[in-house]
Amino acid sequence: MTIGGLGSGLDFLYDENTADVQVKKTLRLSELEPNRDQPRKQFSEEAIQTLADSIQQYGMIQPILVRPLGLNYQIVAGERRWRAARMLGLDEVPVVIRDLSDEETMAIALIENLQRENLNPMEEAGGYAQLMEKCGMTQEEVAKHVGKSRSAIANSLRLLKLPEQVKALVQDGSLSAGHARALLGISDEKLLAETAAKAADGKLTVRAVEKIASGEAKQAEPALRHREDSFYTEIEISLESRLGRRVSVTRGKNKGTLNLEFYDKDDLAALAQRLTRE
Repeated sequence: MTIGGLGSGLDFLYDENTADVQVKKTLRLSELEPNRDQPRKQFSEEAIQTLADSIQQYGMIQPILVRPLGLNYQIVAGERRWRAARMLGLDEVPVVIRDLSDEETMAIALIENLQRENLNPMEEAGGYAQLMEKCGMTQEEVAKHVGKSRSAIANSLRLLKLPEQVKALVQDGSLSAGHARALLGISDEKLLAETAAKAADGKLTVRAVEKIASGEAKQAEPALRHREDSFYTEIEISLESRLGRRVSVTRGKNKGTLNLEFYDKDDLAALAQRLTRE
C-alpha cells in the first residue's frame, strides 16, 4: 500500500477481503499497545466513558486496526475504543490486523483523527502539517484524504504561525478558531498578546478582534509611508553627493523612476562612464 493509495476514507482498511488482513479476529487487551507517535495526545475521560457506555450496551461495532509489532500488536486506529475497553475491564476486543509500514501507520492514524475525532483547532492544524511534512502530501492531497476544501486546510495551517502562548489558549478552548484567525491580522506582538487575553476572558468577539487588527493596519500606513519617504530622500542625497548633480527619485504604484541631471554631451558621457565603471 502507498500513502497515495489511502483514498479519501479509511473504511477499506477494515475490509476482510483485503489480501494482507490476517485470519485472527480478536486479541487480548494485554497483546495490544498504543502507538507512542499517536498524533492525539489528549483524551477526554468523559468522552472515553461515554464510548465505554456505548460499547457495554451495543458492543464494539468497529474493530480496532492493529499491525504486528514484535511479540505484540500496535494500535494503528482505534485507541479510544481500546481505552474504553480497558475501562470496562474487557479481556478481548475485535481487531483487524494489517501489515503496515511506519509511514502508512502514521498517515492512517493522522487521517483517522482528523476525520473522526473532535480535535481542537491546534491539534487539527498540527495534524495537517504532519501529513505534509512527514508523509509528503500537498495541501490538495491532505484536503482529499480528510474530506475538506484546500482553503480550509490552508486557513487551519495559518494558526501554526501564532505565538506559543496564544496557541495554548486555542489548545485549551479559551479561544475559538475564529478568534485565532482574526488574531493573525495583528503584527504587533504586545497588542496581539493583550487582545488574545481579552478575547480569552470573553471580553472581545471575533468581529471586535478583526476591528483591532484592521485599526492596527491603518495606523501603520502613515508610519510606513514616512519610512519609505525618508528612505528615498536619503538615496537622493547620497547620489547627489557622489555624482555631483541633482538626483530625484519618483515612486509609483508598481515601479519608480530615477532621474539624473546632466549639462551637455560630455557631461553625460562622463556620467555614463562613471556609472558603468562603478
